[in-house]
Amino acid sequence: MIVARIEDKLFLNRYKTDERNAHLKIKDEKICFEKCGAHNRPCTYVCPADVYEWDGQHMEVKFEGCLECGTCRIACPFDNIEWEYPNGGYGILYKFG
Repeated sequence: MIVARIEDKLFLNRYKTDERNAHLKIKDEKICFEKCGAHNRPCTYVCPADVYEWDGQHMEVKFEGCLECGTCRIACPFDNIEWEYPNGGYGILYKFG
């Protein structure tokens, strides 16, 4: 039996990215730097698409690969993620609708 890894399945997804309008944003980088470290920056490990990456100083948000599940906004203990659905016609394109 062959078991597919999540990374293999995510590779099958397709996206139409609206480069001008990011639908994910960090509200206040200062909160990520000063407060989130005590909580192990949950957005960096709860996101199934690895959209969030902490470089030691800043939170990088790679919104282009977002699955639009909303897990990050629920997991952030400081409500520091501005999350909206992408504009119509943009975002993830699932194979079966």
